[in-house]
Order: sequence, then C-alpha cells, then structure tokens
Amino acid sequence: MASDVALSSAKAFETAPGAEDALVASCREGDPDAFARLVAQHEGMVFGLAARLLGDPEEARDVAQDVFLQVYRALGRFEGRSRLKTWIYRIVVNQCRNRRRFWSRHARRGSCSLEALTAAEEARLAAGRDENGPFADVARRERVARVHEALARLRFEHRAILLLREQDGLSCEEIAAALGIAEGTVKSRLARAREAFRQALGPNSEGEMP
Repeated sequence: MASDVALSSAKAFETAPGAEDALVASCREGDPDAFARLVAQHEGMVFGLAARLLGDPEEARDVAQDVFLQVYRALGRFEGRSRLKTWIYRIVVNQCRNRRRFWSRHARRGSCSLEALTAAEEARLAAGRDENGPFADVARRERVARVHEALARLRFEHRAILLLREQDGLSCEEIAAALGIAEGTVKSRLARAREAFRQALGPNSEGEMP
C-alpha cells in the first residue's frame, strides 16, 4: 500500500465530519472507489505508526494490509461514537500489539532495522527533510536512527502512547478513545513514557521525535 505522498502526520488527511460520514456510508454500500479513498486518506498514518511501533517496515506493510482488511470487514459495525481516524488508530495499535505477542511466543526479536524502507515510506517517516546538502541529510539520518533505537527500548504501551501524542498530535482525549483507556491514565502513562524516552536517548540528546 505504498504511496508517493510524504506525510508529516495523520493530520495531513483530516476530513470534515459530514464528508467522513458520506464516505463511510458509500463504503458500507460497497462502493470500491469510496473505500480506495478511505485507504488513501489513512494509509500514511497506518504505515507510519505500524513501522514505528514494530521497528520493521516489512512487518508494517503486512500489518497495514491487515488493518485495512479489518476496517473493510468491520466498517458496518462502526457506530461513529469517535472519529473514523481514532477508530482506525485503535485497530493499528491492537494489530501491532498482537504481532509483538506473536513474536514473543515464537522467540522473535521485537524490532528490526528500518533500512529496508522504500523511498516513499522513508518520506512518510521523515517528512520535512532538510534540503541543505548531504551533510545535513546524514545528520538527520543519524538522529532518526537514535530516536528509533530509543523507541525500541520502550515498553510497547509507552511507545504507542508517545507516538500517538508526539508524532501524530492526538489530544489526550483522542488517545483515550483510541486506546480504550481513561484520559487520566493517558496523562500518567504519557509522563512515564516521556521520561523513559529521555533516558533511552541519553543525556546529550534533545529528546525530540523525528
């Protein structure tokens, strides 16, 4: 499900509530073009979040396909109590959590190199690249690698909540809806996740997400 559109966050594909309702209705009626639009609106977010949660682009591609298959099958049960994007976030996190549990049962390490990213996928993960020359690009790559390594050291729940907040810009209320937990739990877990992330990055890092 690769796309050539570089994304800085899921907010690049915000949809007005009325348009979103119409899109969901068309998908439920079996309109393939409508579902293709739905995928196009959310595939960058789905792949980007899965890649960071799993640390493995090949697995993220598989998870993205599984996510949209589940969206297609379950869309008839989507009640609209939250935004469609929030509902899809929950599916992504659950799919990644299940994949990591599968890894642990089969003695597979939790994350792999992200070097196998395609050009379009790298653009999704590092939108806003500095175009000032090769040295700036090398520095950016080194910084992104340090951040990925730090994220890989975090517990899955901390990694998920940190990415939803800092990378995708969800509010604590939206994160609570996406993860199915209380907003107060989001805030306390986010504070612990930020501290764990700072410690994983080390004392000489700025502590910012890529």
